[in-house]
Amino acid sequence: MPNLPWPPRIVHIVLLAALAFATASPAAVHDYAFDPVHSQLVFHVSHLGFSTSAGEFHGLSGGFSFDRKHWEKSHCDVVIDVYSLDMDDAAWEKRLLGKVWFDVKQFPTMRFVCDRLEPINASHGRLHGRLTIRGIEQALSLELTFNRAGIDKYTLQSVAGFSASTQLRRSDFGMLKFLPDVGDLITIELQIEGIRRSRSHAAEK
Repeated sequence: MPNLPWPPRIVHIVLLAALAFATASPAAVHDYAFDPVHSQLVFHVSHLGFSTSAGEFHGLSGGFSFDRKHWEKSHCDVVIDVYSLDMDDAAWEKRLLGKVWFDVKQFPTMRFVCDRLEPINASHGRLHGRLTIRGIEQALSLELTFNRAGIDKYTLQSVAGFSASTQLRRSDFGMLKFLPDVGDLITIELQIEGIRRSRSHAAEK
C-alpha cells in the first residue's frame, strides 16, 4: 500500500499523543536537567527597613530526580555560580562578590544537595537538604509546590516544573557586614523547570 502523506499538523498531533502515552506509563524515578531559561533563583533582603531589595543568581546548573508516585525517592543537586549575581547595579555586585560577603575568588560556587522530599499533599511537599555557602554547610528546608509534569507542546520535550521558597540567615554563613541595617533574614524564591534526560544520558550519570 503506498504511503499516504500526512499534513504536518496531523504528524504533530500524533507525536504529542505518543509522548503523552509514554508519560502516562506507570510512574518511576526520572532524571531532569535544569532548563536555564525557565529556572530562576531570586532572593530578598531588608534595606534599613525602607524597602526589600531583590537580587538574582542566573547561573544554575545540575538537576533532579523525581517520582510522581513516590516523592520520597526524589533527589536534587544544584550548583549556583556566584559570579552570576545580578543586583541591577555593577558597583553593588562587585562589593557583594568581595571577601567580606560571598568571597567569590575563594568560593566561586554555592551548592544545595537535597536528601529527602517529604510529601504533604498531591501538589505540596517539604524539601530537606544541605546548603553550602562560603564553604559553610547548613541544613535547609524548602516549601515546594509541584506545578505540573507533561510535554512542552512547542519543544516536544518532557518537562517537570516546581516553585519553592525558604528563608535563611546570612550570618550563619559568615556574612556579618552591615548587620542589622541590611537584614540578616534572607527570603529565597525559586522557579524551576527540568527537562527529562534521555535514558542513555541518564545511564551515563
